[in-house]
Amino acid sequence: MFFWQDPQFGDRMITLMAALVLVLQIMMVSQRRVVTNIRAFAVQSCLLACIASTIAYFNRAPHLYIAAALMLGLKGIVLPEILRRLVARIGIRQEIEPFVNVPVSVIISGLLTLLAYVVSEPLQSSPVTGVAGLGRNTLPVAIGLFLIGFFMMINRRKALTQVLALLSLENGLFLAAISLTYGMPMVVELGIFFDVLVAVMILAILVYRIRETFDSMDISRLSRLKG
Repeated sequence: MFFWQDPQFGDRMITLMAALVLVLQIMMVSQRRVVTNIRAFAVQSCLLACIASTIAYFNRAPHLYIAAALMLGLKGIVLPEILRRLVARIGIRQEIEPFVNVPVSVIISGLLTLLAYVVSEPLQSSPVTGVAGLGRNTLPVAIGLFLIGFFMMINRRKALTQVLALLSLENGLFLAAISLTYGMPMVVELGIFFDVLVAVMILAILVYRIRETFDSMDISRLSRLKG
C-alpha cells in the first residue's frame, strides 16, 4: 500500500491542516491589516477545501469533492477578490483599535479554543478508527472557529472585518459538517454556498454605502443616530 493510501497518513494530514486553520483564525484576531486578514481567510478556506478533498478520497464520497470545489472557488478565490477590490475602492488599510486590545484578544481566543476542546470531548467519547474516523478529531477546531469568529464579530469596529468574522464563523460550521457527517445533502450545501455569496455581495454594497455616507467604517458611530 502506498503511503498516500494509508488512512493514518490521511488522518495526520487532516490534523495538520486543521491546526493551520486554527492558527490562521487566531492570526486574524491579532492582525489589524484588513488585506492580511482577507489573505488569511482565503488560505484558511483553501485548507478546508483540502480537508474535504482528503476525506472524500479516503471515504469515496464524491459529493464532498463538489463541496471542496465550491469552498475553493467561492471562499478561496471569488469572495476574497471581491473584498480586496472593496478595500481598494474605499481606501482602508487597517482596522481601528478594537474594543478589546490585541494581547487580551489572543488570550480570549486561546481560552475559547480550550473551551471548544472541553465541549467537544463528550461528543468524541467513543472514537472511531480507520477510514470511518477520518476528520473526527477536527470537531474541536470547528467549534473553536465558530467561537472565535463570533468573538471577532463582537470585538471589531469596522463593518468589513465583521464580514470576514462572519465568513470565518461559517467556515467553522463547514468543518463541523464534514467532520461529523461527511457533509450535508448536496442541495443544502449548494444553497448555503450561494446564500453566502449573495449575503457577502449585499454586505459589500452596504459597507461601501456606509463609507460613502459617514466617511468612516466604524460601526460604533452609528449608535449616534439613535434618537
